[in-house]
Amino acid sequence: MRLFDLLAVLAVLAAGFSYLNLRLLKLPTTIGLMALSLVFSLSLFVLGSFMPAVGQHARALAEQFDFNQVLLHGMLGFLLFAGALHIDVDDLTRHKGPIFLLATVGVLLSTLIVGLLTWRVFGFLGFNLRFIDCLLFGALISPTDPIAVLGLLKQIGAPKTPEVQIAGESLFNDGVGVVLFMGLLEVATGGNDFDIGHLAFLFVREAAGGAVFGLAIGLLAYRMLKSVDNYQVEILLSLALVWGGSSLADALHISGPIAMVVAGLLIGNQGRSFAMSRTTTEHLDLFWELVDESLNAVLFVAIGMELLVLTITASYLVAGLFAVVIVLLARLVSVGLPVWLLRRLERFDPSLVPILTWGGLRGGISVALALSIPGEAAGDTIPRREVILTTTYVVVVFSILVQGLTVGPITRRWLKRPAELATQAE
Repeated sequence: MRLFDLLAVLAVLAAGFSYLNLRLLKLPTTIGLMALSLVFSLSLFVLGSFMPAVGQHARALAEQFDFNQVLLHGMLGFLLFAGALHIDVDDLTRHKGPIFLLATVGVLLSTLIVGLLTWRVFGFLGFNLRFIDCLLFGALISPTDPIAVLGLLKQIGAPKTPEVQIAGESLFNDGVGVVLFMGLLEVATGGNDFDIGHLAFLFVREAAGGAVFGLAIGLLAYRMLKSVDNYQVEILLSLALVWGGSSLADALHISGPIAMVVAGLLIGNQGRSFAMSRTTTEHLDLFWELVDESLNAVLFVAIGMELLVLTITASYLVAGLFAVVIVLLARLVSVGLPVWLLRRLERFDPSLVPILTWGGLRGGISVALALSIPGEAAGDTIPRREVILTTTYVVVVFSILVQGLTVGPITRRWLKRPAELATQAE
């Protein structure tokens, strides 16, 4: 089947599930779409046991969809640009210390903790994965995806600080996590020996190169936007910025995600203030909001449909449940340590660490990175890719459905604690 036809199937399913969620479930969009697509996939499994041809056709259709290629080298740039477009640079600047540490030290620390603990747990379960394989899992599962939680934080009136820090962290830790993962993948697949210097060089080249490239193409687009006053042309320029910029960043082997974040911040702040009329700003916001919502709908349906290509066994599910606990523990430490280091320089709300911990959702990037791991070589009896992929999927599903549905009540509870403690003290 052609890629166009595959995308058409996903678009139809996304539209149908969005309608059902709005009319029946009334859940947050991403959570509702994920739940409905999982139910749909499970229904195909059950139907396939009675009608094998249906199950085989559904699996073959899912296998044709290159989720890794479509997300990492296509949708991700659009999603990150759309997210950065509405972030206030002044807010990021005020919280630059925590955001920087969470997006860099936090990701590295989480990768190490997850790698060490899963290495021990997977060995206990009899999988005997290499330590580098477990570090690879740590790198792909550490970047957070706050798409489903930001709307909830706004609805419940969460403090501005956690909202800005979750958004800012997620914009940058995606790029950091992808670069770290690619470096570790070279080592895991035998492309290079483990070399801290090589990983550092790769990180600097990808991250710094992506930031400089994003600034350069953002400035070019800014000057072009400033020289015209036609919202159709200006929207087309922003679309070309993302589409062409992402493709060129891939060709130059620099971080496209970081480039799109920087370009989005520039256009969303300087461009909005000095290069666009009010009419253009309104149309541009509406256009990118529609792009963001549409791509997110397709993305979460695709995540649910990836269930069809997984190898699911009881031992893999047990490993996934252990991984959920490990990932949450690593998140707690990787959030708590930066806050502890900065507590003398900044004042932090007592609820910040638990909110950031439970609100750090995992999403499509983790699944896409897991799918990019090559299959086992001939004669290799350890199903490393299958273990990592299924474990990643369990963590992502738990994160979106369980954490996404409960982050609201938990946040409300933690926000009430300071008032309750003050009342008790009186």
